Amino acid sequence: MDSAVCKTAPFRYALVMPFSGIGRALTYGVPAELQGVVQVGSLVEITIRGRSAFGVVTGSVETLDFPKNRLLPIKACPYAVPMASPELLKMMAWMQRYYAASYESVLETMIPGVVRKGMKAKEERWIAVLKSLDDDALAKLKKRAPKQAACYAFVVAQGGRALKRDVAEALGGSFQLSKTLVKEGVISETAEVKERISYNDAIAESEQHTAHSKPVVLNEEQQAAADAVGKSLETGVYQTHLLHGVTGSGKTEVYFDAIERVLKSGGGAIFLVPEVVLTPQTVGRLRSRLERFGSKTVVWHSHLSNGERFDAWMSLAKGEAQIVVGARSAIFAPVKNLRLVIVDEEHEPAYKQEESPRYQARDVAVYRAMLNKAVCVLGSATPSLESLYNTRIKGYQLNRLTQRIDDRKLPTFHVIDMKYERTKGFAPLSQVLVDKLFDRFEKKEQSILFLNRRGFSSSLLCPDCGYIANCQHCSRTLTYHRTDHKLRCHLCAYEEKAPKRCPKCRSATVQWRGSGTQRVEEAAQKALPGAKVVRIDADALSKRHRFREILADFRCGKIDVLVGTQMIAKGLDFPNVTLVGMIDADLSLHMPDFRAAERTFQLLVQVAGRAGRGDQAGEVVVQSFSPSSDPIQFARQADFDGFLDAELAQRKEFHYPPFRHLIRHVFRGHNAEKVAFFCEGWAKLLEKNPIKGVEIRGPAPAPLEKVKDFYRYHLWYFVENVSATIPLLVALREQFKSDKEVIDVIDVDPMDLS
Repeated sequence: MDSAVCKTAPFRYALVMPFSGIGRALTYGVPAELQGVVQVGSLVEITIRGRSAFGVVTGSVETLDFPKNRLLPIKACPYAVPMASPELLKMMAWMQRYYAASYESVLETMIPGVVRKGMKAKEERWIAVLKSLDDDALAKLKKRAPKQAACYAFVVAQGGRALKRDVAEALGGSFQLSKTLVKEGVISETAEVKERISYNDAIAESEQHTAHSKPVVLNEEQQAAADAVGKSLETGVYQTHLLHGVTGSGKTEVYFDAIERVLKSGGGAIFLVPEVVLTPQTVGRLRSRLERFGSKTVVWHSHLSNGERFDAWMSLAKGEAQIVVGARSAIFAPVKNLRLVIVDEEHEPAYKQEESPRYQARDVAVYRAMLNKAVCVLGSATPSLESLYNTRIKGYQLNRLTQRIDDRKLPTFHVIDMKYERTKGFAPLSQVLVDKLFDRFEKKEQSILFLNRRGFSSSLLCPDCGYIANCQHCSRTLTYHRTDHKLRCHLCAYEEKAPKRCPKCRSATVQWRGSGTQRVEEAAQKALPGAKVVRIDADALSKRHRFREILADFRCGKIDVLVGTQMIAKGLDFPNVTLVGMIDADLSLHMPDFRAAERTFQLLVQVAGRAGRGDQAGEVVVQSFSPSSDPIQFARQADFDGFLDAELAQRKEFHYPPFRHLIRHVFRGHNAEKVAFFCEGWAKLLEKNPIKGVEIRGPAPAPLEKVKDFYRYHLWYFVENVSATIPLLVALREQFKSDKEVIDVIDVDPMDLS
């Protein structure tokens, strides 16, 4: 495949990768009328096994290796422009090898479903008056065709041009134009493409709070970082920069400076954010700042409507838009003349796709920048250890911002030992935090309370018989949701009515253990009866744009206390927030994951960074049962280098990433014994056929042994070189006699080890 992807001249025989499970490219003839239209990367309609299907042209061949009478022709090419560039097709081949995925799954990830199905642009029908009628002519028309006369009068009243649907509504039903009037040139009917633009509504006004008319002057550190990125852009060769800046240091302004330089040179840019909810703020600021360049910025993520997704994709493919902002899948956007790729909050686990192909968008971004000879900027206040390690071994340039803009101080940390607080009785909020919430409310300042757990209570326990409410389908306790008195599993969405008595012994002394955002919201409202407290989590966002509405109200000061999960932990900028409270700050510290300390430290720093971003100083109250743990103490002192050295030393001792790559191999099925049998059989096959440079750990039950009725066993492979190891694993897997009821998945560089 790779040998032909660069061919762009007209050709007769095309290699087409179909979206139909074939798993390989097939040869089709290019009809004379489509020669010159069909190109590498074009979406085409073809016939497979007597049925119509779509595929992407990945290359061409000069001669056939089968009889010409068996050659099927391409039926159609729905779009005049290619849907994938040669560089994207090269990246597809790399992803297939590196992530042990099928070509089809990679291609389906790269090209959205609305495009793969041949969706058309939305059209609006307009009626316009071309020639005025005098009174006599209008009277004759009223007598001969009253509806046509009424149509004429309505369009004239609208200024000579109106939508056909408005005309039909005014006339009380369906409406067909008279061919006579059209032929005589009195009225015309035309079709115009109506573009569906995301985030182009009333809420966007508050999101565009950074006015482009206000000049931005970079400070010394920002300017140095911007110049370093600008120098790389000028060279026209691939380079990755790691922008390590403390929260509130103005990393976004460095991003914008780089984008402006790219636009001036006629290039395009991709701007990745880790969460869908962060796109409105970023898009609003970009559109406001870059309006003077006449550039167009589009949005890309899974929460858009089909129409919005289609129009955004086509706008990029045609070169009408130069910038795309979106979540991880935006890395595949068909940006013309791509010169810059930005990955904001590059440390975030959300950049890892948990379904096939299990790609890491940050790493794919670096690879795509390399293919396009572009610049990749990875930014974070708490960079991943992998990226920091790459500044030492792979030539990433490290640019640091050590001070907040306008010399604002980092927030003051207060660590509360909840073991002592619990001696006073159970409450999700410590007295220190309650007092500080009240103080901020009195001063008309805003506060954020963070807890990365939804619901009201995390579990139900009967102290008499020891019964715990567990999910029937997963190895997970059920979470109590007080809003509708339901017990829910946050893995599989199973739910049942919350019992008033123990289902096992009928005791009435059941207890609700642990806190969720609903309990914290209730506690905050009790502590501040006159305050407006709003909860923002997956349960509260029942309708589209609700998240944007809440953030707009918070930005305008209509909300005093915002309670939320990880979706409010990073990237958001609210100048009037002076207090952040972290409930159960060490919740992530006790996860069965070697990255637990790193993620806890990152979360502490990121959440704390929401405070004190305006003129007022900020404070952070951290509630913890492990207040002396390293992540909490290093975060308290804002000592990133100290945490980095300590964590890297520990990783190096155990040869964990970033010193070696990790591959996770998961076996799952509905029968636990069968899954264990085949996982152990695979391990024995590996023992007989050892792969050089691979250290195997396992097999063992996964920490979450059962998920959605699937039992899971796994192995870990520690390897020096993924590209060399994966083909050998895949080849060996083809020899392994498994069972159709047991599914095995290879996950390269996994982020979720549960």
